[in-house]
Amino acid sequence: MKPRPTTLLTVAAFGYAFLYLPLVSVVVYSFNDSRLVTLWGGFSLRWYRSLLENEDVLAAGLLSLEIAVVSATLATALGTLAGLALARLGRFRGRTLMTGMITAPLVMPEVITGISLLFLFISLAEWIGWPAARGATTIAIAHITFSMAYVAVVVRSRLAGMDESLEEAAMDLGGRPVRVFLDITVPSIAPAMISGWLLAFTLSLDDVVIASFVSGPGATTLPMLIFSKVKLGVTPDINALATVIILFVSIGVIAAALMGRKRPD
Repeated sequence: MKPRPTTLLTVAAFGYAFLYLPLVSVVVYSFNDSRLVTLWGGFSLRWYRSLLENEDVLAAGLLSLEIAVVSATLATALGTLAGLALARLGRFRGRTLMTGMITAPLVMPEVITGISLLFLFISLAEWIGWPAARGATTIAIAHITFSMAYVAVVVRSRLAGMDESLEEAAMDLGGRPVRVFLDITVPSIAPAMISGWLLAFTLSLDDVVIASFVSGPGATTLPMLIFSKVKLGVTPDINALATVIILFVSIGVIAAALMGRKRPD
């Protein structure tokens, strides 16, 4: 017996309401004039002005963006090469180990990843004197380490469904491997590379657990700052900050949806 359409719509409505009503309440109470989060004191933009005057929040946001851009770019480059190796090189010595190493960050708890990277940086500092201190560089390296696995999986999936006859035809016509890669392979996997970059950027911008292990004094990312503030109690400026993040994410999703729409013939 098939469920009725009204039942499906009701279940879907409750699911979306459970997901989005808290976000709506955060946006609404970000315009609250009261210092109490749940007590409405009238419409006001005071918390947005307070947010713009908060140098700690601005510095943490800028640092998070810089780390996310760098880590996403390098993770896309390395993850694309790893995906190409697994999809195009066939059987080679160490393939099973490489596949396991790419799969491990996807299922490994972030706490374990953060502790292992912390021990790695401490050991490197003792052996070779680098890194002298943990900070933005170690956070970026940590984010590259786990996010490149996601890129590799996305690119490998795209290559698995790609017709290799295009590359073979280009080589039969005299194209060198590098030229074929740049003219045929890269344009074909470009959507997967863009998707991997966006995924790596989001993972880096959202990470708080791993960054907490590998960061140091003076290197506080925006998620770490928000988490430290929430532990002391949610304040209206956190609602304003969350609203700004929701706005930027919404703009990004809408832009991606518009770019992904098929052009009319």
